[in-house]
Amino acid sequence: MTRIGSLLLAAVTSTVLGLTITAQAQQADMSFFVTSVGKGNGADLGGIAGADAHCQALAAAVGSTSANWRAYLSTTEPGGTAGINARERIGSGPWKNAKGVVVATNVDNLHSDSVNITKQTALNEKGEVISGRGDPVNAHDILTGSDPRGNYSTAGGDTTCGNWTKSGEGSAIVGHHDRAGLKDTRHMNSWNSSHGSRGCSQDQLKASGGAGLVYCFRTN
Repeated sequence: MTRIGSLLLAAVTSTVLGLTITAQAQQADMSFFVTSVGKGNGADLGGIAGADAHCQALAAAVGSTSANWRAYLSTTEPGGTAGINARERIGSGPWKNAKGVVVATNVDNLHSDSVNITKQTALNEKGEVISGRGDPVNAHDILTGSDPRGNYSTAGGDTTCGNWTKSGEGSAIVGHHDRAGLKDTRHMNSWNSSHGSRGCSQDQLKASGGAGLVYCFRTN
């Protein structure tokens, strides 16, 4: 190899390594992502603790050293007892995706019209875009069980697939990570509270445009 060829190879190698290091640093610093995969059993996530563990495992797989990942999920309780609000379990922000883009500065900003969650920013833990409406496979239904303010729903009926333990009959509130739906309405454009799922099984989630994915936030 000529001296010029060696220099060119060294320059290319250095550039690739630099890009890799930058990407790894961004992923290590990320504090928000959409799961790249569900747990494979529909909306049965093993309860809210199982969902948290799923977020934790996916984050660790791409280099996150934080042990404080939480799934953005609400729960409900029978008899009118207060449930768990998703907004109260994700920390105070700000939150950045795997590319270093800030999606929200704090909890109020996250639940405002100025939130920066779109198809281009709601990336998975690997920094990849999640398919949405208009793509060959639509996976824009993200499980939340929450109302637009990030609180548990008071609508009545099942809104959390049995607090994330059902994989058959039932329903869960989902949001659209791509902020798009059948109509251009507030609910269809909501990232966290668009509509109820057709059921809780993997096939039923797929039928309405989902894959059992959840939002994950780092609390610190």
